[in-house]
Amino acid sequence: MKMIKNTAIYLLLLLFMLGLTACQSGYQTSKNTPKSNTSQTSKQVQSSAQKSQIVQPGDTLYGISFRAGLNYKDVALWNDIAEPYTIKIGQKIRLTAPGTSSSQASIPKTSASTSKAPTQTKPIVVTAPAATTTVATPSVAQPLVPVESSINWQWPTKGELVGLYIADDKTNQGINIAGTAGQKIVAAADGIVVYSGAGLIGYGELLIIKHNSEWISAYAHNEKRLVAEGVKVKAGQHIADMGQTGTVRDMLHFEIRRNGKPVDPLLYLPKK
Repeated sequence: MKMIKNTAIYLLLLLFMLGLTACQSGYQTSKNTPKSNTSQTSKQVQSSAQKSQIVQPGDTLYGISFRAGLNYKDVALWNDIAEPYTIKIGQKIRLTAPGTSSSQASIPKTSASTSKAPTQTKPIVVTAPAATTTVATPSVAQPLVPVESSINWQWPTKGELVGLYIADDKTNQGINIAGTAGQKIVAAADGIVVYSGAGLIGYGELLIIKHNSEWISAYAHNEKRLVAEGVKVKAGQHIADMGQTGTVRDMLHFEIRRNGKPVDPLLYLPKK
């Protein structure tokens, strides 16, 4: 009798331990899985939803356009902003053309490709080995030729070249020239200062000069800015002192942009 009683108690304890471990393992799986998935999808939605911007203190139309890699004239047109392109704090600035949508733009391409799928005779005829080799040859040399510029560019400062322009890389949209704190930085060409401030994250104390309706230049990480917005400058004029605001060493980050898009400054600056 005593043996049966002890056996029953042992079975009850065994069942209790199995139930406890099952509860613990079930809690861990339900706790970890959904949170990681929802956080990843929310980040993706937030990053892809950047189609407009609310004007903050210190923002200018030129600065907003520069940050987005857009032509300031296009942004002004999309928002019905006339010269001198004055914007107000709290104003909503759209960064895409009216009536355009990234989701809508992708739909016609897929539908067009599926509708033309049955006609497969033409692609087979075109894919001849001789045709593909002759077409591919001239396209390789084209990116090496810069767009012609009527501006007489000059080096904005002296120093060692420590960073190069890399196409389609948002972290290398210009060149980096190392030097010493307080070193003179000059305007690379005649123009008018359209931005003078520190409101663009990653650029520190920044100057942007508009040379004409097509070309601008940017000077980042300055220790001190010596010209204000609206000031006309001449090529070679002292506009800033070198520093390390927004970076880890004393250097100038210099960019040239055409219609809002970065180009390689070394294609336009005089050869050393």
